[in-house]
Amino acid sequence: MVHVVSETGGRKGKDYCILYNPQWAHLPHDLGKASLLQLRDWTASVLCSPPDLPAKGFSNQIPLVARGNCTFYEKVRLAQGGGARGLLIVSKETLVPPGGNKTQYDEIGIPVALLSHKDMLDIFKSFGRAVRVALYAPGEPMLDYNMVIIFVMAVGTVALGGYWAGSRDVRKRCMKHKRDDGPEKQEDEAVDVTPVMICVFVVMCCSMLVLLYYFYDQLVYVIIGIFCLSSSTGLYSCLSPLVQRLPLGRCRVPNNSLPYFHKRPRVSMLLLALLCLAVSVVWGVFRNEDQWAWILQDALGVAFCLYMLKTIRLPTFKACTLLLLVLFVYDVFFVFVTPFLTKSGNSIMVEVATGPSDSATHEKLPMVLKVPRLNASPLALCDRPFSLLGFGDILVPGLLAAYCHRFDIQVQSSRVYFVACTVAYGIGLLVTFMALALMQRGQPALLYLVPCTLVTSCALALWRRELGMFWTGSGFAKDVPQSPWAPPSADDPQPQKDSDTSLPRPPPGEELAKCPPPPEQPPEVSVPEETGAGAPPQEPVSPVGCTPEPTSLVGASA
Repeated sequence: MVHVVSETGGRKGKDYCILYNPQWAHLPHDLGKASLLQLRDWTASVLCSPPDLPAKGFSNQIPLVARGNCTFYEKVRLAQGGGARGLLIVSKETLVPPGGNKTQYDEIGIPVALLSHKDMLDIFKSFGRAVRVALYAPGEPMLDYNMVIIFVMAVGTVALGGYWAGSRDVRKRCMKHKRDDGPEKQEDEAVDVTPVMICVFVVMCCSMLVLLYYFYDQLVYVIIGIFCLSSSTGLYSCLSPLVQRLPLGRCRVPNNSLPYFHKRPRVSMLLLALLCLAVSVVWGVFRNEDQWAWILQDALGVAFCLYMLKTIRLPTFKACTLLLLVLFVYDVFFVFVTPFLTKSGNSIMVEVATGPSDSATHEKLPMVLKVPRLNASPLALCDRPFSLLGFGDILVPGLLAAYCHRFDIQVQSSRVYFVACTVAYGIGLLVTFMALALMQRGQPALLYLVPCTLVTSCALALWRRELGMFWTGSGFAKDVPQSPWAPPSADDPQPQKDSDTSLPRPPPGEELAKCPPPPEQPPEVSVPEETGAGAPPQEPVSPVGCTPEPTSLVGASA
């Protein structure tokens, strides 16, 4: 940091970011221990040869010179020979640490740093030409308080999304057939992920990441548009169950032939859809307002993650393992391996997630949870004032947590798998934060989250002797064979023998999910409104995936 004050007094001093190399000379960590020296504006010169020095030198001054035409070593050697106490080099390009070799470092005893051209203009505009500056390098806290907020949002999203997805899946299996009360009560079908879909998904992720790395300025707006649409859909999906329970706005749209409106949705649901769309549009317009736009982005991001966890379903632990391991390799490769493959030496994943430093648009990808740094360190003004956590680090372990919850309910294991997986996710996230603090560089979170969640779930299934069912998902009600008291089909007209009335017990873990007892049927069968008066009466349908328990075995045979 460079602390700037006016020599004539007046306004309070201000800090600006500089990039320096401690191998030239060390800077004090405390501003109080830094010398306040006069800043000499020498930007008309590049200071590459002795004629560029002023006649009286830079006695006890810090010269401000332009970048270019020679090495950093040549500049700082001339400045030091002229009596300077430090050197600031103005750069219109991306700031880089001023480097040299070991021999050159040993010759130099004054600090040298790069200052951006924009900050130089702000200094002279705010303080005039007569200013004093102090160079210092404040220590950065290992962890920031914003990590607590990110931890709560991430673990809460995984827990809530996994619980909601599992309960919704089992409720659909055990819910009795009832009259359609409007299109808003028809829940979207979940999508079962297959190994082929996993391979296609990973290939698409790799391709998109590479395309973003090379064509960031063009594709970033496409990602922003996709985020606005998908996040508004997710927000609607999360809020619609609450709005449906409100007593207001139950009237419906009149009969019409318009698309979607011909289903006569509720007025309250239409207003909710407009509200969700308006929230995403407001974020899209003011997305670069660092003071408050991150709150909207996080709210939309959490809603998007909950919607995806509810919609995408991994049918087996085998599919969970395949998805998590493939994305584990993907994350590690693009963070730790790609720096050896790029010309700049930067990680493709970190470069895309934080936005390239040479981007002309200065836009950031919205597919992350972001919270500003909350510590009082002046460095919060500099490199990356936000801490980020990608949606993939929430969704991928969240899909495993949802599978664990569904399996818990089906085998009646008191949610032990779901709780263990959620706790393991929280521990893995803490390990990620510790690695981030110790290494001081971007970390592939799945490197720590995948082993924690997979090993914990697998070890628990092994300890409970349910690994086979857990691996194949055979504890689910849809895999239970038809019960022996079910009525014979037309293809099997042979009556059951009396000896067949005994009921074999299903294998362990394949017990049927208990369904609530059916309500008493009225003596007359009501006709749904949509069928009309001339439609034949419909027979009551038993719950999907559930078999009613008989009161006795008398008459079980045909």
